[in-house]
Amino acid sequence: MRGFGRGNYRQIDDYAFGSGGMVLAAPQLKEALDSVKTESGKKPYVVYPSPQGALISQEIIETLARQEHVAIICGHYEGIDERFVERYVDCEISIGDCVLTGGEIPAMLIVDAMSRLVPGAVGKIKAVIEDSFYRGMLDNPNYTRPAVWEGAGVPEVLTGGNAHEISRWRRREAIRRTLTRRPDLVSRASVREYLQGVNVAVIAENESVNLSGLCDICRAYDAGRPYIIAERKELREAMKREYPGAKIIGSMKKITGINGEDTLTVKVAESPSVNSLHSLEVKRKCLEHDGNVLFVFAQNDRMLEDVDGLTGYIFGESSDIPAVARIAVTLDRLIGKR
Repeated sequence: MRGFGRGNYRQIDDYAFGSGGMVLAAPQLKEALDSVKTESGKKPYVVYPSPQGALISQEIIETLARQEHVAIICGHYEGIDERFVERYVDCEISIGDCVLTGGEIPAMLIVDAMSRLVPGAVGKIKAVIEDSFYRGMLDNPNYTRPAVWEGAGVPEVLTGGNAHEISRWRRREAIRRTLTRRPDLVSRASVREYLQGVNVAVIAENESVNLSGLCDICRAYDAGRPYIIAERKELREAMKREYPGAKIIGSMKKITGINGEDTLTVKVAESPSVNSLHSLEVKRKCLEHDGNVLFVFAQNDRMLEDVDGLTGYIFGESSDIPAVARIAVTLDRLIGKR
């Protein structure tokens, strides 16, 4: 910045209008930014660490890591001229509710977080994926040798050598930590990897189910092939002719028999009703459940009344959104998947 300063002292700041401290001046900032643009030949994505910015998150870091050229403006004193911010800054970022001397430490934090997403920067990509916040959840506890230290041992499951049980333990501990320490993260977390098994069932009263689209959605969210429940025999036969090989069955009992007693059944209603749960509460229930989850939809809410399970809703009121679109929105809101 000093290379673009004014006068003998290479001044880059001045007093704030209306009294106050020193503010970095817009002309010098603009010249410095132009020089960076000239050197690279590309317009940079400009980031300004600021207490007024959006709180830093993994999603913001991923956005920055995808940019071809990032320029970080480090403010000092009272900050930088607001006119420069309005015209040239693409993203203001806050690292927390605290005051620092300048923007250099936040800049270091941003660069370090971005660097982990550069292929090859971290030896194993799995280590990046399992980090806290990558999927929106906290990481599980980790232990190393010695097996007993100051009287405290390592959880027995980690020394047993059973990879499946270790994976299951880590998943449960990540869930427990997140729900206990940072329950606020759950609303935006992608939780599909933390659930054992997910299935979708649709109760149909006519042949208007878009099974092809439904299968595509379930495949995208790792929910297996969907079940279509049709009580009327003639409807089942008609649908089987239309969709040969589909999972078209006559009742919910057959699904329960396949998935076992450890299945949590979630009835997804079109709109709020008595005893129904907000989507965030449904998401918590799914995370707390140590077993499979079955989401049940119907072509109208009346058809859900005889199904046993908790009732959740996504939309604030009933709408004419097509069933397949409603299922897609629901799965994305409740379980998500990167």
